[in-house]
Amino acid sequence: MSILFRYLAKEIALATAFLLLALLALFALFDLIRELGALSKGGYGLMTAFAYVLLSQPSHVVVVFPVAALLGTLFAISRLSTQSELTVMRASGLSLARLSVLAAIIGILFSGIIFAFGEFVAPAAEEAAKRMRISATTNVVARQFRSGFWVKDDRSFVNIQNVTPDTELINMRIFEFDAQYRLKSIRVAEKGRYEAKNLWRLTNVEQTTFDGDGASGVARITKLPTAEWVSAMTPDLLAVLRVRPEEMSISNLNAFIQHLRENKQNSTRYEVALWNKVFQPVAVIVMMLLAIPFAIQSERAGGVGAMLVLGTMIGIGAYFLNQLIGHLTVLNDWSPALTASLPLATFFSVAVALLFLKEYPRHRFG
Repeated sequence: MSILFRYLAKEIALATAFLLLALLALFALFDLIRELGALSKGGYGLMTAFAYVLLSQPSHVVVVFPVAALLGTLFAISRLSTQSELTVMRASGLSLARLSVLAAIIGILFSGIIFAFGEFVAPAAEEAAKRMRISATTNVVARQFRSGFWVKDDRSFVNIQNVTPDTELINMRIFEFDAQYRLKSIRVAEKGRYEAKNLWRLTNVEQTTFDGDGASGVARITKLPTAEWVSAMTPDLLAVLRVRPEEMSISNLNAFIQHLRENKQNSTRYEVALWNKVFQPVAVIVMMLLAIPFAIQSERAGGVGAMLVLGTMIGIGAYFLNQLIGHLTVLNDWSPALTASLPLATFFSVAVALLFLKEYPRHRFG
């Protein structure tokens, strides 16, 4: 490993780490401001809110790391350029092609770390944060599995297959137990909609009631067009409980997609999240390569500050473009693999073209 590579790796890693911490501090501030409205609900105090925000940060790391890598590369190489260190390196034989290869190797190291972080650390931290918030604000215990949401509400256990964006419950089963935890009834409902405080309206309900005990027990089945269900579960609680596809690991996403396909349900949104995660390590490398031609500027170009502003604009633009394409993919049922790779291919082509024009300026105008 050459001295030049170690020096570049150190400069880019330090700049990326610094800018990543700055971005996370901004996200943490916004998260904390949002959580202030939930204070005093149950046992949810300020220290619990701080802990929840802290546990939420690993998910933000995975999302913003490509932007941090872009800004870190811009900052490091711009500083080397303005201090003439890059000029000395290039005079000693460092071509932009070799600089790009060195940056790509550094990007591969970054990608491996962030991939492992996103697979093992972020999902576990996010789940712990949600469980802590739910237990602090309500007496409901809930988790999400391949079979849907499982919720313990007092002496009832509820299984919900799916929750729509407007928090309507789809295909739910309610298992009610008595004080001795003997099964009293099972209610199967097609849909459930929140109507008032702790009151849900169930539709197309089939209720099985168990009278008696043991062999002398009798089961009665009743079908109702609608029924009321009183529960501590609320739409706000469901919004906190639901794990967004972007927060799931690749293995969990793949398992959930298979489950949706087996049940003839639309899995496009989860496929978009899956392919975005698959290509995210590539996104780190592409963003770093894209930063190089913008970082190599003359003094009149505005220096490091201007490069950081430019990098921030590029990073934000890339993020929103990716989000826009993801939403369009869900709406139009496009190929998730193709739409996830298209922005990266575009940015990579732009990076290669700009590097070529920077290395061979005489070809700029033909």
